[in-house]
Amino acid sequence: MKTLRVATLNIWNRFGPWPERLAAIRAGVAALAPDILGLQEVLKLDAGEGDGLDQAAAIADGYGYQVAYARAEGERWGNAVLSRWPIGRSHAFDLPRGGTDEKRTLLFVEIAAPFGPVPFFVTHLNWKFDEGHVRELQMREIASRIDSLATSGAFPAILVGDFNAEADADEIRFLRGLTSLGDARRVYFQDAFALAGDGTAGFTFAGRNPFAAPLREPDRRVDYVFVRGRDERSRGLPLDARVCFDEAVDGTFPSDHFGVIATLRAE
Repeated sequence: MKTLRVATLNIWNRFGPWPERLAAIRAGVAALAPDILGLQEVLKLDAGEGDGLDQAAAIADGYGYQVAYARAEGERWGNAVLSRWPIGRSHAFDLPRGGTDEKRTLLFVEIAAPFGPVPFFVTHLNWKFDEGHVRELQMREIASRIDSLATSGAFPAILVGDFNAEADADEIRFLRGLTSLGDARRVYFQDAFALAGDGTAGFTFAGRNPFAAPLREPDRRVDYVFVRGRDERSRGLPLDARVCFDEAVDGTFPSDHFGVIATLRAE
């Protein structure tokens, strides 16, 4: 049986001690060796902007990954994909703002994996606790985009990111096929950690992380690896999943978030 390793991490822009955090993130990438890695809050400065930092390129440097990147117009940070295999078509879609000033996007790439094309999506939803109604609009848009882009018979679409919502929130329950949102058609995505986790709570934003602790927010699971299901050939089936990027490297944590890595059945 062939497998596929997929991971996600919100890299927290350039906050905190970036050089030390970059080293910690790169150490995690080297140890985990994901085939595909989705990143959020990724800064990419245009020529002439500051020092021209390209965070996705810095993380990928020397590891053999291809990189795709997109951000909303007028924003300095966005989403990125690092892929061990060639990236074909890619496109970014603006997500509904719901009357807020946040500009969020969905990045789509098609990856030419050895076992066939893999439709891969990475996103980052509105962050405030009381903006679940906005995240619901965004989730409906994401489901619609995936439905239009994921070809029938192809490898099941993979969706990763920082959703800023816990598993019992309606926006996540909708994605898992457990509730409806307005008149949107119900969908079903497999939550890799819920199905194949290691038995822990799976918190990805937690007080034990010194970069998250000052906010005094409750520990919670808000970062996910989802796979559109169910595939008749069991492609994309989550085999195991765990929290990652969750330990300090030389005294520094990689980000204010922890990540998630999942092993999926490829064939």
